[in-house]
Amino acid sequence: MTEVFVPVRIEVMTLGEAWMAIAAAILKGGVVGSWDGLPIVEVFRATLDVYSPRVDDPIIARHGDPERLAWMHANFTDHSRVAEVGDADSYATRLYDYAHAGRDQIRWVIDRLAANPWTRDATVTTFQPLTDTSYIPCVSLLDFWLVKGELQLAIYAHAIDFGTKGYANLVELAALQTRVASDLGVGVGTLTMTVKSAHIYQTELGQMRRIVAATED
Repeated sequence: MTEVFVPVRIEVMTLGEAWMAIAAAILKGGVVGSWDGLPIVEVFRATLDVYSPRVDDPIIARHGDPERLAWMHANFTDHSRVAEVGDADSYATRLYDYAHAGRDQIRWVIDRLAANPWTRDATVTTFQPLTDTSYIPCVSLLDFWLVKGELQLAIYAHAIDFGTKGYANLVELAALQTRVASDLGVGVGTLTMTVKSAHIYQTELGQMRRIVAATED
């Protein structure tokens, strides 16, 4: 009999609350898996709706790793290759110089929404299929649209580590959403992230249990 995995749905106000909620869901209902040979605990088809995705989040400021936040910020802003993922292109290159062809995808999104606020296809990808062979970017699709004067952002990721990394992804994606909204002169709406495998490495389970317990207290 095929095992059925129930999708996880989280609806919260802030990025820090999203991190804690998905971490708690993994700790409570996750199944044993493996990522690049390392043991993980994971849940499948998780969707996080963050209704007020402010970058300056108190939970992340308290429990996040400054070095991890700085590393992810560089990934989204520096065009240098990323040594930790086999010298693959950074998200900055993928978003602002796609395939090293000079294509600024974020400027394209802004221009497309400015020209037609009703458009529903201001959608970009970070995946570069001609060169992404050994490394596939975790965040692969970003979809922007406007509803009642607020910029919505939907993200698809094949896998996110919500132990000690995923909060940094959320911060940088929220910063990008805020930047696009500012350029358009609109408010910031909901950030929605859908993740096929939301996981925590087994080596970080104890740490995440302590962090989740501390925020619950």
